[in-house]
Amino acid sequence: MPCANEAPAPQIAAFDFDGTLTYKDSFTAFLVWHCGYPKLAWAFISTPSLISHYIKTKDRGALKSRLIHKLLGGIRRSELEALITAFADSHKNKLFRPDALIAWAEQKQPDRVRVIVTASPDILVGAFGAYLSADLVIGTKLGFSADDRLLPELDGLNCRGPEKVERLKAVYGESLRIVTAFGDTSGDFEMIKAADKGHYRVFTGKPT
Repeated sequence: MPCANEAPAPQIAAFDFDGTLTYKDSFTAFLVWHCGYPKLAWAFISTPSLISHYIKTKDRGALKSRLIHKLLGGIRRSELEALITAFADSHKNKLFRPDALIAWAEQKQPDRVRVIVTASPDILVGAFGAYLSADLVIGTKLGFSADDRLLPELDGLNCRGPEKVERLKAVYGESLRIVTAFGDTSGDFEMIKAADKGHYRVFTGKPT
């Protein structure tokens, strides 16, 4: 039982990002925006192990980390953050589903926190989370070296499937209450099932 002066646990509205709040994958959109389609395609052509490793392991996190490192190399964290800020500024009105934004706004309620829980890099989605006034963005963490240069590996697990719920518990405790959750892939199933009200692929709008 909580102490009398202890604040009640927040009610969580959890939203997946790519395909749920957005109509397309933000990670791919960022890479295309910065590198262009030809360079992105060449990364796969020139490094067939990117695909063969994924086919063998089904490890989407490893694919993301190896792909972005292939394209950007050991870029400094500050330089990557500057690129992401520019991308978010130019795409904040281009990626979001209008019906998803309505549901997002409806969840702005007293004693409720709006959390984006995504398999995309938190360093990327965080820029959009700030635009949406999200209370928290939980995402996959890219690996960085001791001198803050990008590594071709993740820092921890890909934030997908059961990891989404585990990451929420790490922040809000084992007794957290997810009052509503929205997702669009099998990687959201556990989060949706953990919610009082789960929603799967309910948003279909695209920006005009």
